[in-house]
Amino acid sequence: MKNVTDSFVSFGYWPFAGSFGFNTDILATNPINLSVVLGVLIFFGKGVCVSCLLSDLLDNRKQRILNTIRNSEELRGRAIEQLEKALARLRKVEMEADEFRVNGYSEIEREKLNLINSTYKTLEQLENYKNETIHFEQQRAINEVRQQVFQQALEGAIGTLNSCLNNELHLRTISANIGMFGTMKEVTD
Repeated sequence: MKNVTDSFVSFGYWPFAGSFGFNTDILATNPINLSVVLGVLIFFGKGVCVSCLLSDLLDNRKQRILNTIRNSEELRGRAIEQLEKALARLRKVEMEADEFRVNGYSEIEREKLNLINSTYKTLEQLENYKNETIHFEQQRAINEVRQQVFQQALEGAIGTLNSCLNNELHLRTISANIGMFGTMKEVTD
């Protein structure tokens, strides 16, 4: 890269600072390119006012800049509207989220109370069932004891009767009972 820069520097004549001179080097002053550009401008620019041309160019440029500014302002306005809508939606969603959160907490509390109440009811039912079962088992035990006492008393009475009664007494008791049944039958007929 240094070689390329050195080659351009060596083509021209560089006067010392503070001196004034005329540069005759064609490659350094580039008179050919300047003459071609001036010729094209003169040839195509006949009847055209250079200041008008510049004025038109500047007016076009000014219009493009103004249009760009207008478009930017419109885009900015739309962006602000969209931002306001988005902020409104965000506020609405935050309010709904807060409402859901509050409702959720109250629903959780309500479910908690329902669960506690249902647990108390279930415990109460189990307590009642336990008491009924205990009462039933007590009645069953009492009935079994009664039956055993009755059975023992009956066996004791039968034993006593068998030891006290003889055949003759048995026959008289049976006859008396048959007689009682006979009278009862006549009364009912």
